[in-house]
Order: sequence, then structure tokens, then C-alpha cells
Amino acid sequence: MKHSTHDKAMTHYHEEQHGTDHSHHDDHHGHHDHGQMVEDFKKRFFVSIIITIPVLILSPLIQQFLSVDWRFTNDSYILFVLSSIIFFYGGWPFLKGAVDEAKEKNPGMMMLIGLAITIAYVYSVFVVFGFDGHNLFWELATLVDIMLLGHWIEMRSVMGASNALEKLVALLPNKANKLEDNGDIKEVPLDSLLEGDKVVVKPGEKIPIDGIILEGATTIDESMLTGESVPVEKEKGNEVIGGSINNEGSLTIQVEKTGEASYLSQVIQVVKEAQQSKSRTQDITNKAAKGLFYIAIFSGVITFVIWISFGFSFDTAIERMVTVMVITCPHALGLAAPLVVAVSTSLAAEKGLLIRNRANFELARKVDTVVFDKTGTLTEGKFGVTDMIPTDDMEEEQLLSWIASVEQHSEHPIANGIVNEARNRELSLMKVDNFESITGAGIEGMVDGKRILAVSPGYVKKQNVSFDEEKYESLAEEGKTVIFGILDGKLIGMIALADIVRSSANEAIHTLKERGVESIILTGDNQKVANWVAEQLEVEKVYAEVLPNEKAEKISEIKDENRKVAMTGDGVNDAPALATADIGIAIGAGTDIAMESADIVLVKSNPVDVVELLDLSNKTYKKMVQNLWWASGYNIAAIPLAAGVLAPVGIVLSPAVGAILMSLSTIIVAINAKLLK
Repeated sequence: MKHSTHDKAMTHYHEEQHGTDHSHHDDHHGHHDHGQMVEDFKKRFFVSIIITIPVLILSPLIQQFLSVDWRFTNDSYILFVLSSIIFFYGGWPFLKGAVDEAKEKNPGMMMLIGLAITIAYVYSVFVVFGFDGHNLFWELATLVDIMLLGHWIEMRSVMGASNALEKLVALLPNKANKLEDNGDIKEVPLDSLLEGDKVVVKPGEKIPIDGIILEGATTIDESMLTGESVPVEKEKGNEVIGGSINNEGSLTIQVEKTGEASYLSQVIQVVKEAQQSKSRTQDITNKAAKGLFYIAIFSGVITFVIWISFGFSFDTAIERMVTVMVITCPHALGLAAPLVVAVSTSLAAEKGLLIRNRANFELARKVDTVVFDKTGTLTEGKFGVTDMIPTDDMEEEQLLSWIASVEQHSEHPIANGIVNEARNRELSLMKVDNFESITGAGIEGMVDGKRILAVSPGYVKKQNVSFDEEKYESLAEEGKTVIFGILDGKLIGMIALADIVRSSANEAIHTLKERGVESIILTGDNQKVANWVAEQLEVEKVYAEVLPNEKAEKISEIKDENRKVAMTGDGVNDAPALATADIGIAIGAGTDIAMESADIVLVKSNPVDVVELLDLSNKTYKKMVQNLWWASGYNIAAIPLAAGVLAPVGIVLSPAVGAILMSLSTIIVAINAKLLK
């Protein structure tokens, strides 16, 4: 079976409703058809179940079982008409599916159900019109009812997974308030916005597009998009994501990404790919289902031959054969993997893990080595203050206040790191006059009437300013950038900065180590910086100064050591390595190329989510194995019982009981999948 039962049923339904050409259907229309199909199965089920009541009352075997006699003239013809409605109306999806499977020469569950109900119906028609035996209309009716119910439940569960896309699409508003060049605000359709346009977003409104704040400050609720539960503070120059909610201030935003380039569109595409991508375990499931079909045919024929050869009546032998075919239906087996995948994909999305490749996601449980890119993955990708060394007559906060005051007018990342540190410490910055850049050396300005310089080590050495060279060398050895402060010609201290290690990186690597998973740092940055980060995180293996193509080669080398490797990165330079690894994990939205190369995207850019990912992969696999064993084991154990092995001791399984047991196994498989946490 190349497709799941659900896929086949959906295909058969679409062909019935619209013909076979679906090329013109867009996603929304396809989703609408999907909803129609669920409703169709629901309607067929309720119509069939209502007609089943008089079928049961009129069935001689049921009356015999209840020790009553409600027979009357021509009652068998009424029974025939009612059962024919159930067979042709209720059983139509299965009959159509069986024919399609036969055409594809790819037998599966539809063929099995179709065969079972056809045998029961044809045999019963013969009985009504003169053949000696007991009709099996009540077995036919109950079997169709249970199968319709099973399919309806299955489709509703799959529909639930598909609803994720509609929820994502619904996050974006249809219109935006565009700021015209003359200052007027005009409401325009979202799809008319172009890159560079400006939009105004009021408090409480959804942000319509990805962009950069030009004016205003606020907190933004991104929980639906990133899983970040706490509102994120945003100000001028910060990026915003379309679909998030503006909580407080009014914003003017410049459009950066529209249409398919936007973050939300990428997420929708990822979800769509995740729903369409194939599961390795599903392949096993499909093979098992196909095998069970052949077992059903073989077991059915053997059962019929044995019962006939022992002198039992034709109708008894037929009944045994039908029961075997019903009991062997791989319904639970067909649900075993898809339901677990649906639940795990939903759980992953809640955790901020977007699965693009299910097959590789299932492999994640075997990972024994996680290779981390450094910049932007283990570190924040921006400078932060790590050390402050004031001179003897200066306090730390005084040193920071002087240097941050002059740096506040610089756009350099180092300046931003120093100014942010001052703000974090709630230091007030002083006004700067005569701000100037010293080419290749630093900056200077007048602060509170004094001349302050923030300069490089090269400038200090050139000016023959004495400083603690031993301390400077130890900071430089760690790969840190050191800025010197000079106030009115006198050195007031040094500030060291480095790419800040994420607070969550330590926890992630420590947890992985506890689980026997080795962490390796692989970076294009210089060796000193890489060694300093490795020391902070207690990572033993470090590969630094590695070019993008060499990163992929390093991954191949590690794989050659018979290791299962996950690569975690965020940049364009990580794309080849992400594609080479057994599992590629992109941190955050990262770059488009990194996302395209990855199997899984960690929306929250949190290295701890790598641990969550390995956990979920392991638990998903265990649930799948449990479900496969239950479904297959049930079939294997039930076939002899259905064939009548216990008939000598008076235990005989009817087709309806077989169908009920089969449905129970389906329900257990569904419940077991839902228990995945």
C-alpha cells in the first residue's frame, strides 16, 4: 500500500465527487473537500446504523438468539431491500476502494473489506431467493456500520492534524493599515503590500507582515508563532513577525518580507511538508497490511475447505471464511503509525519543534553525537560584556558609564554590547558632544566637559599608554575583544567583550552528556574564541576555523566513525553540514537556506530543544512499536479463533463479533497514540 487507508478513501471520494482531475484544486479547496468527505462518511454511518435496527429485528438468527418469533410473510424480501441499501450506500466507499486497489494491483484493506461484505451479501441474496442456508445480512450490516465508524473516526483525527494549517493561516489579518507618503493611513488588502511599504499597527492589533519597527516601542505576543509564553519587548530597529499581536504601543513598521518569504508562510510550508512526508515506520506498516491481505485470502480459503471437508454446511463454511476475512482486516495496523505521527507532530509544534522530515525525525532516537555550530546556536551571535577591569581609582560602574556614554552614538556591534550592559545595570548615560570616529582605532567625544576615548589595543600601544599587559593577554587568549577607556589622556580601564554564550546551551550540553550523547563544536570562528566557548560549556571536542564546505566534510568524517550525527546550526554556512548529517536541525527561523537544508527547525532557538527533540523521537518510536505489536499481534492471534479452532469446545466467532473485536483493537491503538506525552 503506497498510501494510508485515509489517503485512499480521500482519493476515492474526490474521484466520485469531482472526477479524477484535481490539478485545479488549491489547498483550501482540498481542505474543504476533506471536510465534505468526513461529513459524507458520517452521513453514511448514521443512515446505515438506522437501517441496521430493522435488519437485526428481522434476522432469523437474531430472533433465534433472543428466543422470539417475529417472522411474517415475505419478511425476507424486506430484509433483502434494507440490506441492499446498506450494502450499496454504506458499503460504497469500500467497494469503490476495492476496485481501485485491484486496478493498481496493490491489494490492501479496502479490497479485504470489499471482499468480505460482497461474499456476505451475495451469499445472503442466494439464500433469500431459494438457496438452503442462513442469511448473513445482519453480519453484513454490522460490519459496514463498524467499518464506516472506524473510517469516520480516523478521518476526523487526520482532519484535526490538517486543521493546524488553517489555524496558522488564520493568524494573519486580511488587511493592513498602509502609511501613504503624504501621511494618510489607508486600509489595503494584505497581498497588495510590497517590500519597503510602511504600515501602522495599533495596540491590540495583529501585525500583518514581517518587518522592522521604524517608530514606537511595545511588547509583542509571539506565543502562537514561537511558543514564547512571555511577551517580547520591541523597539525601533527590532524585527517583528506577521501574525504576532501588538500589546501596547502604536508602531510604524517597514515591510521586509511578503508572501512566501514571510516567516509564517515558511512555517505553513514546513507544516505542509511534515504532513506529506513519509514515515519509515509507515513503510513497515504498509508492508504488514499487504501481507495480511494475502494471509486473509489464504486463511479464508483454507478455512472454507476445512469446514466443508469436515462435513459442515456450505453456509457455515462461508460464515467461517467471512469471519476470518473480517478479523484479518488491517484497520488497526493502518492506524498504528499515522495516529502516533499526527500526535507527535502536534506535540512537537506545541514545543516549538517543526518537523520537516518525519523519517529522519524517527531516526533522531539513535543519535549519539550532536555537532553544534557556535555563532547564533550556542552563542547569541552578538557581543556582550564579559569582563571589566577598571584602574585602581575607578569603579566598574563608573568605567562602564563613561565608555557607554560615548559608545551610544556608534552603530558598531561592540558599541551595542557595551550600551546594552549599561542599560541592563540601569546606568544613566551622559550627553555626548563633538562625537568623532578615530579611523581604525575607535571613537571619541566630549562627555560632561571631559574628553573620553573608547579605543583598540593597537591605539593604546601606539600612544605608549601603559596598561596591565598580562591581564590583556589572558583576555585576548580567550578570543575576547578588548576596548580601552581613556579619560582626559589617562587610562581608566578595559572592557572585554565576547559573543555571549546562551544560558540554555549549558543545560543542553550537560543533559546530553548525562544521556551518553557527545557534543562537538564546529565553527568557522577563530580557535581562541571557539576554545573559550568550549571551556564555558565543558565541551571536549572543538573544530574551529572551518570553511562551509569543510563543515560538511567534518560531518562525514564523524559519521565514518560509525556514529549517528545530528548537526545543529543557523546560518547559510551551516546548510551543507545540515544536509550531510543524519539529522539536520536548524536553530530558529535562521536563514531560509538553513531551514531548507534541515529536517527539524527549533522555532525558539533554544539548544535545550535538541534534548526535547531526541526525547520525543524516542517516545514516538516506542508508541509506534507498541501500536504495531498490538495491531499485528491481534490479527495473528485472532485468525485461528475466527477460523474455528475452538469450535469443538463450542466457541465460534461470528463475523460481527470479529468486527467488534477488530474495532476495539483500532480504538486501543488510537487511545495508545493519544497517551503520547
